[in-house]
Amino acid sequence: MMASQQPGGPMSQAGLQPTISLQQQQQQQQQQQQLLSQQQDFDPVHRFKMLIPQLKESLQNLMKIASLNLAHNTTIDNGIKSSDTSVQRFDKSLEEFYALCDQLELCLRLAYECLSQSIDSAKHSPNLVPTATKPDTVQTESMSYAQYLGMIKSQISCAKDIHNALLECSKKIAGKGQPQGIM
Repeated sequence: MMASQQPGGPMSQAGLQPTISLQQQQQQQQQQQQLLSQQQDFDPVHRFKMLIPQLKESLQNLMKIASLNLAHNTTIDNGIKSSDTSVQRFDKSLEEFYALCDQLELCLRLAYECLSQSIDSAKHSPNLVPTATKPDTVQTESMSYAQYLGMIKSQISCAKDIHNALLECSKKIAGKGQPQGIM
């Protein structure tokens, strides 16, 4: 009984292990949440979803300031009040609203570019070729080696056509830059 109650006894060590593992689990969860939030910051769709409530709030603020300014100007025009009272600036809130709109536009453009790049990638290299070294990982959607060679040949042909077109254009530009002769 005495050995189990000593500070260095087996009971105290067993009692510390769950608290240490619990702390480690909490740290791991915090690190995973930070990593997830960092990944979501780079995701344009997630960023768009985060900006929508801010845009709604900014629009509400803009409309409130506009109505207060309109009411204030109306009272001044009717001669009821003087212009001694200060009102919030409409241009600052409008600038904030436009800044959020610009951020949303950039997020949508980035999401569109990511989507189109993904579609192009899937279109030009849709399936993998199964390797002989890993026969257990053969996919049902994989292409045959002959199909793969055909795709690669068409990509090489396209790259050569682009290269030739660029060479022709550079020769035409270089030819126009030279003097035509003395008249």
